[in-house]
Amino acid sequence: MATSEKSPQPIASVWARPRAKQREQLSREQIVTQAVLLLDADGIESLSMRKLGTRLGAGATSLYRHVANKDELIELVVDEIYGELEVPAVSGELGWREATVRSAYSVRSMALRHPWMASVMGQVGLVHLGPNVMRMTERLADIIAAAGFPVEEADLALSAVFSYVIGYATSEAAQLSLIARSGLSEAEWIESLSDASARATEDLPRLREGRDNYQGRSPEQIRNEKFGYGLQRVLDGLEFRLGALGTEG
Repeated sequence: MATSEKSPQPIASVWARPRAKQREQLSREQIVTQAVLLLDADGIESLSMRKLGTRLGAGATSLYRHVANKDELIELVVDEIYGELEVPAVSGELGWREATVRSAYSVRSMALRHPWMASVMGQVGLVHLGPNVMRMTERLADIIAAAGFPVEEADLALSAVFSYVIGYATSEAAQLSLIARSGLSEAEWIESLSDASARATEDLPRLREGRDNYQGRSPEQIRNEKFGYGLQRVLDGLEFRLGALGTEG
């Protein structure tokens, strides 16, 4: 008996098909703007075509003229948020390393402003066709090129930096969202766990020393220190690699 094999399907993307003509008074821009507001207010779990249509005062059919499904809508809103990034150009006064640091902090701030991004950035990473994502990536590539990385390593160097940045920022955003759902401030949440933490590390001296090391500092200061330390060590590695490339030449 013959068996049929399912043929592979191309990855769908809203950017890979012609943009729908605007009908009535509803535009793609309106849809994206309201979707971002809905996500910021209620999180990714709240997003549905029906709820967004209600917010816009339009039926789901009107939305489907612009986006085929929820996945395409997410592509659009993520690209919209990437438009907030600030990626400075390398100049005589601003070297590649400081330009990278400023860009990294901009990515982190973006993720913290829109914590729902943490759960969808990897999904959108399959398709990098959005205009804001592409412009941002091009400007970051300019920074890496200015540092002196050859073409065959430039993308690898860029990936090394922003894999760290996005990984840290999405984890940080997810933790802050969890705390927010508790109804406590970050400091209150940590204080509520202090007794349990002390008991848990009673026989674990390394962990206890690490916990005690942060006494007297706010949670935000601690997060900033950890992010900055990791970022600088990644950049140290890239700077070392640039030196090695110079000796190879």
